[in-house]
Amino acid sequence: MEDSVQVRCTRCKNVFRDRAKRLQNGYSRQCPSCEIVLFFDEDSHDPNIKRAMRTARRARKEMRESEGVSARTAAAVPRQYGGRSASNSRSTEAEDDD
Repeated sequence: MEDSVQVRCTRCKNVFRDRAKRLQNGYSRQCPSCEIVLFFDEDSHDPNIKRAMRTARRARKEMRESEGVSARTAAAVPRQYGGRSASNSRSTEAEDDD
């Protein structure tokens, strides 16, 4: 599962990646190339920011769904304990004393 999103800088047009969890309303980050500060907001007029926010929202949704599926499958599988139980080890010890 890919948890990073491509972001295209509005000034220098270079592409960099950032985590989808970080890209939410109010988040800001400097472009690694030109060091301009990019402000991420759903209502931005910049199509590059809008695209990054949409992609991040989809990625977060997919991560939540995959976590939900894995949690449900883990709960459905019964746990098995390895090794001997305490009652078995006592009976084996009692047999060894005879």
